[in-house]
Formats: sequence, C-alpha cells, structure tokens
Amino acid sequence: MAKKWAKAFYNSKEWRECREAYIKSVNGLCERCLEKGIIKPGYIVHHTVELTPENINNPEITLNWDLLEYCCKKCHDEEHFVERAKVTREGLKFNEAGELVEC
Repeated sequence: MAKKWAKAFYNSKEWRECREAYIKSVNGLCERCLEKGIIKPGYIVHHTVELTPENINNPEITLNWDLLEYCCKKCHDEEHFVERAKVTREGLKFNEAGELVEC
C-alpha cells in the first residue's frame, strides 16, 4: 500500500506508463529470479532508491529505469520485510544463527 504522500505519484499517468513499459522491457519476468536461472513472473516494479517525500517528485529518481527492478512477490517481500522482521527493538536484531545481537 502506497504511503499517503506517494499516492498521487503512483496514480499518475507518468508512473503508469513508465511501469507498463518497464515491465514489457524485462518480458514480465522477475529480474532477481532470472539472475538465478529461475523463470518466474514479476509482481511489482521496485524502486531501488527508497522513495521519500523529498524525492517523490523527482523524475530522475521515480521514473529512471536504471533505478527500477521488476520483482516477484517473494523477492520484493524479502527486500522490504525480511530485514525489518529481524529487528527486535532499536539497536538489536537476530543474526543468521538466531542469536540476539546489537545492530
């Protein structure tokens, strides 16, 4: 779900056209899976530079194909949610061995 400050951008004609063209350019496949030799349909166009209220109106960031990546849901969720899920409280997280360590 888009944040309130980003809704106008994601509903814009410019973004919809950019998104559609980008998906076609990668043949509708998840780019991360394809790098691993896995052919899987994509799900979402991911901005590799986090969008913020400060850059949401900058087309060099928001519409720049060099900063986009088409991902399947699993790859996108891993990007956004796995690292966050490892964080327990400020300054602490679980490492690969499941041990609680300082960030």
